[in-house]
Amino acid sequence: MLDLERSDAQDAIRQLDQAIYNHEKWLGDLTRTIICRLTPDSRDLDEQAYRNCRFGQWYYGNVPQTLRDHPSFREIGGEHQRMHECALRLLTSSEANAAASPDDYDGFSNAVDRLHLEVYSLKRELEDTLHNRDPLTGAENRVGMLTSLREAWELARRGVQQSTVAIMDLDHLKQINDTYGHRAGDEALAVTARRVKERLRKYDRVYRYGGDEFLISLAEADQAAAQVIIERIHQSLGTIQVGSKEEPEEIPASVSFGMAPLDAEVNVEESIDRADKALYSAKSAGGNTVRVWDVSMESAE
Repeated sequence: MLDLERSDAQDAIRQLDQAIYNHEKWLGDLTRTIICRLTPDSRDLDEQAYRNCRFGQWYYGNVPQTLRDHPSFREIGGEHQRMHECALRLLTSSEANAAASPDDYDGFSNAVDRLHLEVYSLKRELEDTLHNRDPLTGAENRVGMLTSLREAWELARRGVQQSTVAIMDLDHLKQINDTYGHRAGDEALAVTARRVKERLRKYDRVYRYGGDEFLISLAEADQAAAQVIIERIHQSLGTIQVGSKEEPEEIPASVSFGMAPLDAEVNVEESIDRADKALYSAKSAGGNTVRVWDVSMESAE
């Protein structure tokens, strides 16, 4: 899933929809020009047409780097350029009042099909990103959580990689709500989730697990490596700034973590339950700490 904030995903979808509309209009005009033997648009005869058309202006314009780094996005650029190169050959034949070769037509048609495939694949992923995000915190919601964890569990079962799950809880959210107001409580959750995401590796995931709890999936991280990451996150959450830029307010942040390996010998739900029991242990100890599951926690209620 693309790592975009909800507002960035919404904006990217709007821009992509407009780019698709512009492309389809260009394609219709080009087809009409070729079939009706009309005078080609001089802009389509330019070697830089793929950059200067309205779709190209979007593609080479102000696109978020996360989107620009996506494999589908890179493929879109190549197919779009090839399509314009094929279109130029078709237009050159039309302008010379000559029939286009079947190879030129097939090359153009195939480039158009491949471009559509990549564009709509990217759009579906953007829509998945939008619909699978918690609107308040920007963390992923629980829709795809178990599927993703089971994929990591399968790798652990095959001995490919170890992974760890952690559950994080904002200890005194009710107190924050009562003291500073529910808006401040919502801000505290959003800021906490953002700081967590900023300190995770690009292949780690954070999910809004429920209420003030988040589940963190740490891929390719055994217990020792995962504990370093979680401790780093914990140290970054000493205070949280809420309120406006003009009147910011620093409030103390007490956050507890429970961790457990994604154990290949038990199902994913059991590993989550172990992390939850470790969290219970952390909160029972006064909160604002990190606990790793061990068998002594098995009977925790």
